[in-house]
Amino acid sequence: MPLPKVEEIRDLSDQELNDRIVATKKELFQLRFQKATRQLEKPHQFKHLRHRLAQLMTLERERQLAAATPGSEVSEGEE
Repeated sequence: MPLPKVEEIRDLSDQELNDRIVATKKELFQLRFQKATRQLEKPHQFKHLRHRLAQLMTLERERQLAAATPGSEVSEGEE
């Protein structure tokens, strides 16, 4: 299974994005618990979930920055 693509999550609403972040954190917790009790069957899931969490949190931060400074973006030609 390939790593998830960020294009798949760009069109989510803010609430859906937050829900996915919480769900991914819960999944990571469950995987850590399984690893500690030696019940983990698919260790590659750690990489996939951490990658997905990073994508979700990056997208959330991009939206926060865009909402905080809507008119301060400067294109290269306006300098």
